Amino acid sequence: MTTTPTRQDIQVDVDRGLRRDVGRIGLLFTGVGSIIGSGWLFGALTAGQIAGPASIVSWTLGGAMMILIGLTYAELGPMLPVAGGVIRYPHYAFGSFTSYTAGWTTWLSAAATAPIEVLASIEYTSVHLTWLTTESGGQTVLTGPGLVVSIALMAVYSLINVLGIKAFARFNNILVWWKLAIIVLVVVAFLFTAFHASHFSDANLGGFAPNGWDNVFTALPTGGIVFAYLGFRSCIEFAGESSNPQRTVPYAVIGSIALCGVIYIALQVAFVGALPDHTLADGWANLSFSNDAGPLAGLASLVALGWLATLLYIDAIISPADTGLIFAAVTTRLSYAQARNGNAPQWLTKLNGRGVPWLSVALMFVVGCIFFLPFPSWQRLVGFITSATVLTFGTGPLALSAMRRTLPGQSRPFRLGGGDVVPFLAFAAANLIVFWTGWATNAKVFSAVAIGYIVLAIYSMVAKESMPPLDMRAGSWVLPWLAGLALFSYLGEYDGGKDVIGFGWGIIVILAFSAAIFVWALKVALPADRVMENVEKTPTDEPTGMAG
Repeated sequence: MTTTPTRQDIQVDVDRGLRRDVGRIGLLFTGVGSIIGSGWLFGALTAGQIAGPASIVSWTLGGAMMILIGLTYAELGPMLPVAGGVIRYPHYAFGSFTSYTAGWTTWLSAAATAPIEVLASIEYTSVHLTWLTTESGGQTVLTGPGLVVSIALMAVYSLINVLGIKAFARFNNILVWWKLAIIVLVVVAFLFTAFHASHFSDANLGGFAPNGWDNVFTALPTGGIVFAYLGFRSCIEFAGESSNPQRTVPYAVIGSIALCGVIYIALQVAFVGALPDHTLADGWANLSFSNDAGPLAGLASLVALGWLATLLYIDAIISPADTGLIFAAVTTRLSYAQARNGNAPQWLTKLNGRGVPWLSVALMFVVGCIFFLPFPSWQRLVGFITSATVLTFGTGPLALSAMRRTLPGQSRPFRLGGGDVVPFLAFAAANLIVFWTGWATNAKVFSAVAIGYIVLAIYSMVAKESMPPLDMRAGSWVLPWLAGLALFSYLGEYDGGKDVIGFGWGIIVILAFSAAIFVWALKVALPADRVMENVEKTPTDEPTGMAG
């Protein structure tokens, strides 16, 4: 006796036309290269100032929370290996309004990342190349020549991306080997030439957690820790161009977070131990020393490792440049994904002969150059990018749980155990990170989301292409979710909040709120037929200009 397969049992097709040239090591190194950027050059100092020696706990917690989120995408990626998956998975599960919200926010954060990495390189090297930057209103801003150099770097990123994913992956692999070698060298040099184990327990310095345990959590978003881990997302964005996504995506997602987590923890231990005693005379919160604008190189000079400082100044160009190169590519894939979802003009899907959405590259270049205007500090922008990116990560776990119900027959080469436990914990982790970021930064994030809705309204009126239905019922949880996070951030104790909700109650409130939104989202998710339709046709069968 045979049974007729249900709609949910049918396997769905994904992107066609993109070149699948990225192998397992290439995808892993894309994640590692994204993670190891400007964050490792600045994060050790900022995390140490906020949490002291307990910053090693912050790096551990940050890695664990990112692995929770990464695990959900490790199942989604091989199941539906598409370009720009971070914003296409919520489209499949909840429709256009949800995916537009995620897409606008994540595109904005990604578009800001490449130029910020350029600015990190410029700031680090301006210690010696003083003509690149100047001080204006207490902020470091680009000079005219510095602006030219920055735009030229963005042009190089764009050119490499237009050449195709194979050239991009080969170039990235070389740079990642360099970055890994430099970090290992820094850790070994600090550990064996200038290490003070007493810094981790000295009562005169406040002990292991001198600024309190709540600052261990505050350091996650504001100390650049979560920002440093966010690069794992590139493994998801390039899933549609992976040669064997069923095996390479889980390996690259989990492998990049785990490998970089070990490296970052070792670096923080080495940094804390290598600090001369006089730098801590005024406490961890006031930790400072000469040339701490480039903290690792400054510390190397302070402990008579001038050769290492020289290498670090060289790496200050290479590490952020590699991450900027990757995020230039990520931004391009996100533009492509938004257009494939029907939430952006279809010309963004046009591929060149090398299978690259080249008009999306051009858009990335133009918007990226706009970010070279004198925006606030690196650390403030890091907080914005962290909160905006993690906010969009929250939609992935919900999409996974929803599509487990609507597409139970879809092949899942990597499957998480425990039912909804990991997706819920991942969703809650994302919400907690946003909460800990603080109101001053989150106010900008939620304002940017509001501007995105204005853009959506304008596009829906002037777009020549027919837009897909917004599916407001399936996305009815989105606005309450955003409003709730904004409210709790405003009432929290972090970065300008009203201090009505403290550290302990904040965790309880966010967990309860996360549970309510999680249940709501699953109840209103799109039915199986609509999910299949979104996956199979979003909104056209083939991107234009497709490479053969």
